Amino acid sequence: MGRHRIDMALRVDKNSRQVTFSKRRSGLFKKCSELALLCGAHLAVIVFSEAGNVFALGSPSVDAVLRRYVPLPVGAPVPAAANDAGVNEDDDREALEEMCQAREATAKQVAAEMERMNLIGYKVIEAQGERRFWWEADVDALGEAELPEFSRSLERLRDNLRRHADKLPSGPPPAATAVVAYTGDAASNYLG
Repeated sequence: MGRHRIDMALRVDKNSRQVTFSKRRSGLFKKCSELALLCGAHLAVIVFSEAGNVFALGSPSVDAVLRRYVPLPVGAPVPAAANDAGVNEDDDREALEEMCQAREATAKQVAAEMERMNLIGYKVIEAQGERRFWWEADVDALGEAELPEFSRSLERLRDNLRRHADKLPSGPPPAATAVVAYTGDAASNYLG
């Protein structure tokens, strides 16, 4: 699987269109925040979804950027976020850098945790051996790192089974009945 050329045309499927909008909006906002951080650019991006939701990103803020180019009418109240006297660009830049660093650190933690869980999964599969189900894995073959996750997985399985069992109708199971119909010559063999 790799990158391939995507036709630039309106998505017909509504779900596909929503997923595309969400991913592209996230990518757009990421690129804009990087541009603001790397180049010190003042920018404002406002995106309206098909459902009428508004998404905005600004550096130092959407209001500050818009007010620079579209001044408020005389006598109109100035929103606190748009008040340029209260905007400290150095503080905004530091806050933006801290958020970007925190996002990158979180992304690294998520990647490391996914790698750890994949390794545990492989070890559980190895411990499963010839057995049919993962929960039948040989516990002695698992190490100290795998046992807590294996135990949590078993607990989640138990909880899911309980929830499923609770949804089932209570009372005795329906009696199993077999209806056999014999016709023709085959019936004479049994009715004898």
